[in-house]
Order: sequence, then structure tokens, then C-alpha cells
Amino acid sequence: MNKSGSNKNLGMWLGLVLILSLFLRVMLFAIYSPVSFSDTGGYQRSAQAVLNGFENYDGTRTPVYPILIALTGSEKMLYISQLFLGLGITLAWFIIGWKVSRKPFIGALIALAHTLNPGQFFFEANLLTETLAAFWLILSLLGANFWLADRKYHSTWLALGIGISTSLAALTRPQFIFMPLWLAIFLAFTSQDRTRRFNFKPFVGLLLPALVLIGGWMAWVYSRYNILSVTTMSGFHLVQHAGYYFEDLPDEFAAIRDTYIAFRDTRLDAFGTQSNTIWEAIPALQEASGLNFYDLSQTLQELSLKLILTHPWQYLERVLKGWFWFWRAPVYWRQSAFTLPGISNLMVLWVWLARGLMVLMNLVFVLSSIAALISNRLRHFFNLSSFHWLLAGTVWITSIFTSLLEHGENQRFLIPLQTAVIFWAIWIIYFTWQARTRNPGTVRAVN
Repeated sequence: MNKSGSNKNLGMWLGLVLILSLFLRVMLFAIYSPVSFSDTGGYQRSAQAVLNGFENYDGTRTPVYPILIALTGSEKMLYISQLFLGLGITLAWFIIGWKVSRKPFIGALIALAHTLNPGQFFFEANLLTETLAAFWLILSLLGANFWLADRKYHSTWLALGIGISTSLAALTRPQFIFMPLWLAIFLAFTSQDRTRRFNFKPFVGLLLPALVLIGGWMAWVYSRYNILSVTTMSGFHLVQHAGYYFEDLPDEFAAIRDTYIAFRDTRLDAFGTQSNTIWEAIPALQEASGLNFYDLSQTLQELSLKLILTHPWQYLERVLKGWFWFWRAPVYWRQSAFTLPGISNLMVLWVWLARGLMVLMNLVFVLSSIAALISNRLRHFFNLSSFHWLLAGTVWITSIFTSLLEHGENQRFLIPLQTAVIFWAIWIIYFTWQARTRNPGTVRAVN
């Protein structure tokens, strides 16, 4: 195909993605209201503190999403901003799919898979952090894709840009705090000529913004609350693991132990799990222990670590269970948010079909990424590039890192990266189909 024909083909697919993505988001805004969840109020309180110059900022939330709430000023404008972020994410995936495969229709397939996934689409109406986190992540991955594609993109400015976006992702959702270091190491050791020479430019370029942004925020939290973390809530998270064996706390912590166990057993009777008990129990734990919020956070972190060290196999069992939950492909939506009667019943079918497909995609990702890592033959068969391994590594690290630290809504942690899994799965399925039709090599990875 000549250059003009290729550009026409690119324009056609890009136009299709843009028109359909815009239309669907306009329709969503017209018939679906923004949805609040239990976490939303905390972000809104933090946003109010932002407007007051951080004077009453309690450090329970990292600052980026509250800043967006403060800037937009209302739930309606926040909803609109997240729809635009979703459109930007869609277009970024189009560019990545097109650049890696050199096929615009692959880019369109990935982009529309993102928009038509209700787990992503409905989340743009949710007053939660995931859409903003996904936006910063896709900017980071898009920058990394350009970096890996050609040496002409190896600029200090691009490295700094990737570093800023990964840092903002971490300050939106702390589960991604590993991203600046992970991308810095990956890009520093990856080159087009397959050598493994260390490149200081991406390493320093990515870590410098992280030191300034993440390090600066942690220093602010430490100066206010004497907690070295991106959030003052960090001490409570390990209780999600350790709470199952709180009986083993010594009598000197009886007030904390007995109060928590009462809340835990009530939740076990009601839901069959102690997950998220800690968030209900905090006020009672403060009253029973006489500790303020911040001292309680630090105390529970210390107690949880001690319990985990003395119950390693029980801890690892729940880490493994949380890791399985990670792949469950949830859809966070609310039928009552639809303003048109009857349409929500149709959406139920879409949600269940999409969830089934997402679980299948997740299974393809897990099995094929392990198999390709082991088998050099499969790596060549699927024509996996450095960028594919960057995506796979990011998803795998997220799944393990979050399972080690949290045992609650683990399935929620994949949402900002679900399309990365879809990208990988579509690539694997396409190459397998090409081999079966005896037309290999139609799509070749660029980097």
C-alpha cells in the first residue's frame, strides 16, 4: 500500500474510533448519573482541604484526585472531566496498538475494546480514582512505547514526562508506587540492538520527578503526622491480612484485640469474610485504645507485621487467594443510575457477557505470559516485543504487590490496567489465528 493509501486507512480507523467513542460517552452522560461509593466522601473532604490551602488536609488520601475534584468544582464537571480522560485513554491505546503492530485496525480493535468494556466505560461515571489513574498510566506506557520504538525519541524531556506521569499515577492510586522505579529500570536496560548496556538517561529522568513529587509528598506527610508514607491510612491495610488471627495478640493490646474481634466476627457472620472490617472498626478502636487516628495507624501496622511474621503460611494463603481475586474482572456500576427506565436491564446482559470475556482474557494473559516467559519458541512465535514485556511485567507486579499488601477488594486493583491485559490477549489470539490460517507474519511488532 502506498503512503497516501496507508494514511487514508489510518484516518478511517482513527475516525471510526473517535466518532464511536465520543458518541458513546455523550450517550452515557445523557442517560447515566455520576455514582458515589463509600470512598467518595473521603476524596471530597480532601478536596475541600485542598481549597483551604491544605490547612486541614488529614493525609488519608493522596492528593492528585482530590485536586481534580477541587478544580472541577462539582460532581457534574468531575463526571465530564473523567469522560474526557476516558476518551484520551482510548486514543492512546489506538496509537499504541497501531504503532506496535503497524496496523491501524489493531489499534482500533484495542481502543474500542477499552471503550466497550463496561468495567472501564461505567467507571468514568464513578467518583473514584481509577479513571484518572488509568490516564496517568497510559501516558507513561505511551511514552515508554515511543522510547522503545526508536532512539530518536531518547530525549531527556520524554524521560522526565514519563517520570512525572508515573509519579502522578502513584499519587492517584498508591498501589502504583513501584511504577517509576520499574519503568526506570526497564527502560535503562532495554535497547533496540538487544544489548544490555545501562542507560542513565531514562533511569535518572524517571526517578528525578518521583523523588520530587512522591518524595516531597511523603516528606509533607511525615512532617505533619510522623508517618513515612504517601498516606496516613497505610497502617490499616495490613489488618486486612492479619485480622484473621488477631486472637494471638498479647494481653497488653487486649483493648485493640477484643474490639477488633467483635467487629470481625459480626462481619464474618454477615458476609463470610472479614475483608474491610477495619474501616468500620476504626472509631471504636480509637475509643478503646485511647490512640488518635495516626498513632492507631502506626500501632496496627506494627502489630500486623508481627502477626504476619508469626503466621507466615496463613498470610501466604491469603496472599494467594487475593491474587486469584485480582483477576475477577468486576464492573462497578449502578442500575439505578440510569435515567431511562428499562435500559438498565439490557445493560445487565452486556455487563455479564463482558465480564465473562474479560475473565477469559485474563486467563489467556496469565497462561500465555508464563508460557512465553519459559519458552523461547513461543516468544518468537507470538513476536513479542520489549513493550509487550513491559505491559506484562507491569500487570504481574501489580497483581503480586497489591496481594501482598491488601486482602480486600483485590479485584479492583486491575481496573486501571485491564486494557493492558486485553492488548496482550488480543495479540496472542491474533497470532494464533494467523498461524492456523497459514498466514503468519501479517502483523509484526515494532519494538
